[in-house]
Amino acid sequence: MAGTGKAHLRTDADVLLSVRDLVVEFPARGGVVHAVSGISFDIARGETLGLVGESGCGKSTTGKAILRLPKATSGSVQLGGDDLTQLSNDAMRAKRTDLQMIFQDPISSLNPRRTIGEVVAEPLRVWGPKDEGEQWKLVSQMLNAVGIDPDVARHKHPHEFSGGQCQRISIARALVMEPELIICDEPVSALDVSVQAQILNMLEALKKKYGLTLVFIAHDLAVVKNISDRVAVMYLGKMCEVSESDELYANPAHPYTRLLLGSIPVPDPLVAIDDEVAAEEELPSPINPPSGCRFRTRCPLASEICEVAEPQMRAVASSEDHFVACHHPLVEVVP
Repeated sequence: MAGTGKAHLRTDADVLLSVRDLVVEFPARGGVVHAVSGISFDIARGETLGLVGESGCGKSTTGKAILRLPKATSGSVQLGGDDLTQLSNDAMRAKRTDLQMIFQDPISSLNPRRTIGEVVAEPLRVWGPKDEGEQWKLVSQMLNAVGIDPDVARHKHPHEFSGGQCQRISIARALVMEPELIICDEPVSALDVSVQAQILNMLEALKKKYGLTLVFIAHDLAVVKNISDRVAVMYLGKMCEVSESDELYANPAHPYTRLLLGSIPVPDPLVAIDDEVAAEEELPSPINPPSGCRFRTRCPLASEICEVAEPQMRAVASSEDHFVACHHPLVEVVP
């Protein structure tokens, strides 16, 4: 796993976002944190890419690095022909109107001192239209689209709303500039299960209505399956498997993917726990990641080659859009 390579990248699709060899590192007292280590992926226009993995795998850092929050250490991020990593600060600020982010904590992502009307209208005050009447018309339209009564919410503050309502407001703020791409950083992980379903259904409806392209970041594969067209699995800063959603869940090709799928809770107390998918070791430190395959310290199939050679992305033989980086894949792959 934890491999490299570009066999999974597409050349025949209408690609909106293209990430190549993305590296994000942070200085630390014990050395350098290798948060993201040379990953590559692309997203077709109108597609939803699910980016999954356990905590610490680098998925949220990847999403933020696309917006240069923080700026990538190296690599390229192309959106609509522009390399975001090479833009000046002013040019990048203007480009962010085309890509927006929905943050994990809906309440803390909203300014507590401002009313909901002011929060959603803030991007319009910067980029226009300057007429307040036109601004409110757009704000009202977006609040209605996410199921919030604009006349009720206009003069209220974020603390007067529930977590689910604040997340809807955050989505309205992201939509008000009519972006091409929205990065959803675990947008439902802090919400109740019933509210999660409402937000997911709403995102799917808004995607169809506004022709959105989404990056959906989550650690829960059960959530990702319902909304994603394509899924990319990350581990310790590396990409290990990429596939169409249904294919990934039906035929996981990587031991780590099988581990994640096996961790999905089954609502039946009589179901036996599958001990084969239990991870034997703790997650290694991103300051000093293992050599070769980064998953080898926890993988039951690891051998000598996993220690010395980093696996490359290879196509799964039974599918046209399924790729895995593993020396010992669970399915047959193209040599």
